Amino acid sequence: MGKSNREVTIRDVFRLVKDGDIRFIDLKFVDLLGALLHITLPVEMLDESLIIEGFGFDGSSVRGFAEIHDSDMVMKPDIQTMFIDPFMDDPTISFMCDIISPKEQQIYSRDTRSVAKRAMLYLEKSTMADRAYFGPELEFFIFDDVRYDQTTQHGFYYLDTDSAFWNSGRDEKPNLGYKPRRKGAYFATPPVDSHHNLRAKMINVLKSIGVEAEVHHHEVASGGQMELGMRFNTLLRIADHALLYKYVVKNVSQRYGKTATFMPKPLFEENGTGMHVHVSLWEGGTNLFYKEGTYADLSDEALYFIGGLLHHAPALCAFCNPTTNSYRRLVPGYEAPINLVFSQSNRSACVRIPMSASSHNSKRLEYRPPDPSANPYLAYSAILMAGIDGIRNKIAPPNPVDEDIYELVKHNPNHGIRSTPGSLPEAIEALKADHDFLMKGDVFSKDLIEKWIEYKEKEEIDFVRLRPHPAEFTLYYDV
Repeated sequence: MGKSNREVTIRDVFRLVKDGDIRFIDLKFVDLLGALLHITLPVEMLDESLIIEGFGFDGSSVRGFAEIHDSDMVMKPDIQTMFIDPFMDDPTISFMCDIISPKEQQIYSRDTRSVAKRAMLYLEKSTMADRAYFGPELEFFIFDDVRYDQTTQHGFYYLDTDSAFWNSGRDEKPNLGYKPRRKGAYFATPPVDSHHNLRAKMINVLKSIGVEAEVHHHEVASGGQMELGMRFNTLLRIADHALLYKYVVKNVSQRYGKTATFMPKPLFEENGTGMHVHVSLWEGGTNLFYKEGTYADLSDEALYFIGGLLHHAPALCAFCNPTTNSYRRLVPGYEAPINLVFSQSNRSACVRIPMSASSHNSKRLEYRPPDPSANPYLAYSAILMAGIDGIRNKIAPPNPVDEDIYELVKHNPNHGIRSTPGSLPEAIEALKADHDFLMKGDVFSKDLIEKWIEYKEKEEIDFVRLRPHPAEFTLYYDV
């Protein structure tokens, strides 16, 4: 995954194996939900057939993949993603893989990485643009201690971090007092920001594997909320990078005796964790979203793209906010991006136009509802498909709203501003009713969408719905 634009060849792979004294080959892929999985092979197994034909495995043990009676799968390495894994003690070369169904001799219908490939191809064939750039902002939390359990007679979670405001009075022998105030950690400097060096280490590791990491800082929540910046890239590459970003953050944290989570809302009364996604369309080196002299210098293509996002936003939430925990973040009144409008300034709008991105080359949209629990291949592909549908059908967005949306909603009950779904079941119902735009060009398969809905309903929604919530004991135990 180097920065060179030159295509990696099989000869390059073998040269790196020789020059780097590589001992193992690591093949990485994701399950339906976007969790990164891997298998490691001794370097002696590396030959051209492994690269060209792939490596077989049992898909029935992978979440959302095949049933046991039809479980043979093949992972095929994409050599353009080659990098030396920084977390393996023995020199190991690693690849992201596509999943093949050997029975049909074609891409497996639930291989989400291939969804991203088809979305890019669909854009190119549409003749409206030849390239889409994506720039996600993944936030996360770092903790020093995490415990949780769910059984028949008890259920709990416990999180802690030495740097949190709630530990300002703890006897630490000595407690030096440099704790961020509640919701007061944004852009904090050391020593209040005690994670600076850890984030810098993450940036260096990301750069070493070809992910162009740019900035890092403490986020708002005192309880260890962080963000690292990544440079924008094409849909497939930025989705690969998003997965490696999470891989690096978790592993570097673990190496330093800490733990990282990308849960959207791990802490009560603290800011949630988002994954704002910046998007622009290009044709022949020209940014199609820029038109000087209009509102925010937005072209018609940009406005229709926004119209598609807002029109399909409820269904998009099923892929962009795919967990029950996602909707602990997307709630009214807490600066959450739930309002189905666009704006130059409102951060509670679903679509924001960054005012700092005022030049031709930097003009872009920021889609704010997504969170990092999403499978990036599916989330970014769904965003692109919604925008393409908006352009193709000339879906005009509502007028921009630059005033205070909270005050507008508070004082005008007939404001007419729609909101994102309030729960995962609502988002899944929206996807059931609105998914044809995703299936254009066979980008999303019917099989994948149906399996996604089935898994979310049976394995996640019911898992939470059927269990007493700890807060219910506070409210109702003595009724």
